[in-house]
Amino acid sequence: MTNNLVGLGDSNAKIFFYIKNRPPLIRYQNLTVVEALAANEISAIGHETGNHWRKIFNVYAKLLFEITPKGFSSWQKLRDHALLQENSENCLLFSPPNVSALKSNKTLHVILGKGYGEQLGFCNDCTWLSNDFAINEELGIIICPYFDYRQLSNRKIAQLSGLISQLSPREQAIN
Repeated sequence: MTNNLVGLGDSNAKIFFYIKNRPPLIRYQNLTVVEALAANEISAIGHETGNHWRKIFNVYAKLLFEITPKGFSSWQKLRDHALLQENSENCLLFSPPNVSALKSNKTLHVILGKGYGEQLGFCNDCTWLSNDFAINEELGIIICPYFDYRQLSNRKIAQLSGLISQLSPREQAIN
């Protein structure tokens, strides 16, 4: 499922996270493929763009650490040494999900934000478990709050981790 994907990380990931916006830097605005981040690039993006992207990366790292620490002693170390890097098995996509590809693979797809899920037309195809989370097991879709501390608190990160684990048997999505 690597065709027409645009984003950051590992295009061979088993879980794709979809976000509506891109870091407001020319390099990322003009990206046309999935590109792994270099060491310290997350820190540089946060430094150049401010708190918004720092929060996104922090929440993403907290979630991955909750799911499986992969040998890291903290979510901060996971963020700094593996998040969205080559062979990281995680991917943040700026391109929308391809519905025909969703039906033909065992990848898990997490859409960040109910508004983005509505814009993509997935909200009516999902079962809403609460005001914050929706799933479509057949397509392997989860709609969750946007990656921001106010919207995706530590408690909600734990809920999302549980939903990912629930849908992971689609092919051992995390390991």
